[in-house]
Amino acid sequence: MHTVVRGAGALGLTVLLLTAATGCQGDGSSAAEPAPATGAAAGAGAAATGSAAQPLDWHACAAPTSAQGEGTAPAVDWQCATLKAPLDHTKPNGTTIDLALIRSRARDEQQRIGSLLFNFGGPGASGVATLPALAATYSSLNSRYDLVSFDPRGVGASAGVTCLDDRAMDAATAADSTPETPGEVKALDDSNARFAAACERNSGPVLPYVDTESAARDMDLMRQALGDEKLSYFGISYGTQLGGVYAHLFPQQVGRMVLDSVVDPTKDPQQSALGQAQGFQLALADFMKACAAQAGATCPTGTGGDEGTAKVAALVQKLEQSPLPTAQGRQLTESLAVTGIAAALYSQESWPALAAGLTEAMEQGTGDTLLKLADALNGRDAQGHYSNLNAANRAISCVDARQRYSDQDVQQQLPQFRAASPVFGAYTAWGLTGCTGWPVPGRTAHPEVSAPGAAPVLVVGTTGDPATPVEGARTMAQQLGAGVGVTVTLQGEGHGGYNTGNACLKQTVDAYLLDGTVPADGTTCG
Repeated sequence: MHTVVRGAGALGLTVLLLTAATGCQGDGSSAAEPAPATGAAAGAGAAATGSAAQPLDWHACAAPTSAQGEGTAPAVDWQCATLKAPLDHTKPNGTTIDLALIRSRARDEQQRIGSLLFNFGGPGASGVATLPALAATYSSLNSRYDLVSFDPRGVGASAGVTCLDDRAMDAATAADSTPETPGEVKALDDSNARFAAACERNSGPVLPYVDTESAARDMDLMRQALGDEKLSYFGISYGTQLGGVYAHLFPQQVGRMVLDSVVDPTKDPQQSALGQAQGFQLALADFMKACAAQAGATCPTGTGGDEGTAKVAALVQKLEQSPLPTAQGRQLTESLAVTGIAAALYSQESWPALAAGLTEAMEQGTGDTLLKLADALNGRDAQGHYSNLNAANRAISCVDARQRYSDQDVQQQLPQFRAASPVFGAYTAWGLTGCTGWPVPGRTAHPEVSAPGAAPVLVVGTTGDPATPVEGARTMAQQLGAGVGVTVTLQGEGHGGYNTGNACLKQTVDAYLLDGTVPADGTTCG
């Protein structure tokens, strides 16, 4: 089993990845006012905005829970609150759930614009735990915005989905996720069935309602409770899908919205998985090229290219039969190694850790660094406790997408996936079976994001993004509609363009969010 990578590992995980790495050694134009919404979207928006806003009781924040990812309590300038939302939005007076929020007030109260709501992706990343850890990145925005984030429904402290216990999660994440024999295929199927059964047993009543549309409706309740006429929003990775769905449902309520590292809304899970196999292979190639240039003969992947890919693939294949020991007493298996390699490719800052991890595995016969990287992506802390990242990721992904893939479907597609990436192809292909046998049906073939009449939305893609290839940004902009989606491309590496610190991109996004300056469509930052 592995995390369903649907824009996963978003910036909520970057903090963990960087911790693991450290431990291991154009012309602008004015935004048009949104036109009135029409049709079903108008009705949905009117119904939501017609309800009374809830008062929020802001108070000092406790330390994140185990389900959120643990850590220390944020500084005193952070405040937390709880918002009540209908479990089922079609029954607004029925059962409710609590949604956890966190904020840091704008430093300049006189120039305050309002609230800027963040979602860091996954799906499954806790915004309550992530935003304080990444707050320095958004300091310029905090001057005039209250920075606000939340645990989406099914995540962390917001009716978090619970599935396997820690010991069972250790076994599941280490198990063979690229089966080659009928017995191995059955073992993977049985593992998926155990996971689904545990989720139904522990969180059955919540599972039908952790979908993205419901989370988008939650965000409009948050907008009202925060006292904002329009929603200002910064969504990263899966958060771009959530933002796109919000824009479709509530086009009149869209204020200034940034979608960074974009999930392609037109692709089905199979197409997305294939695109990610290609994206991670591209990122691996870029890493190997940089490693060869900087380390020469000491680079573990040699000169890179086909030679480097063959070295990494051979390591992964060897681990299937002979896992490596680690100082933790756990073993680095094939699945954990691929997870660790993928984890380091989310951020160029983690490339030194990847080089160290590959050197350890190839030359020293130990797997400590790659295991730390895998644990970071899987949401496992140093004490062996897992956040609910994997559980929420699976639950949200499976209730969103109606497609279900059989073993035969995957086996037919394997040659194409392996051609896309000898390292990641089989891994991403077999991940498609994760929703097979899920206890609730999926809702849609793909998310609806068309938002006619919405204010301009900034759509940011990065050319070297492994998890959400840059083409997804262009497609999202097209799907949002003419005059709505505005593309900005960063020529660089990693997942999450704004957080790379690129001066051009930061200036472009800040000018849009702080001053309302909409860049020319097609703007490129190098």
